[in-house]
Amino acid sequence: MKRKVLVVLGHSCVDSLCAALATAYRQAAEQAGHEVRWLAVGQLQFDPLLHHGYGQPQELEPDLLAAQQAILWADHLLLVYPTWWGGMPALLKGFIDRVFLPGFAFKYRTGSSLWDKLLSGRSAQLLVTMDSPPWYYRFINHMPGHHQMKRTILEFCGIRPVQIHSFGPVRGSTPEQRQRWLSKVSKLAAALR
Repeated sequence: MKRKVLVVLGHSCVDSLCAALATAYRQAAEQAGHEVRWLAVGQLQFDPLLHHGYGQPQELEPDLLAAQQAILWADHLLLVYPTWWGGMPALLKGFIDRVFLPGFAFKYRTGSSLWDKLLSGRSAQLLVTMDSPPWYYRFINHMPGHHQMKRTILEFCGIRPVQIHSFGPVRGSTPEQRQRWLSKVSKLAAALR
């Protein structure tokens, strides 16, 4: 089954390992017959600060309006980013703050603490790099960044299932290890259904 895949590179450097992983996934997905669009957060022009919270509207820049349209177009999201200080980079968090707005990604029900999940019908995969060994991030740190992205952002908005793949430790990794990671990512994209 052909999928519409939006690849979101959440690392600010286009020559990073994250960029290489995102590119490998994109190429394998296209070779498997999926339609793929690319969004590099570090190349967008936008203010990452939500200056007044969600209390008053903040006009969306053209790049953010285009990002919202790309999310609506997609039925599968791939987010690729590093873990810095236990979570996603600030620029990616600012992108999410500005794009996943009430009325676009979710909507609270009047007189209720419940909400409508406006991005239902989409799935997601996360490719997350880290300098910590993934086992340490999981068992010692309890994966705060993974829980934030999966549970309190994507699933909150109706995106599920969400699969997370951790790659690390990046620091000290060999070219052979990185090649194995790239191969794994290509296989994930080729297996996308």
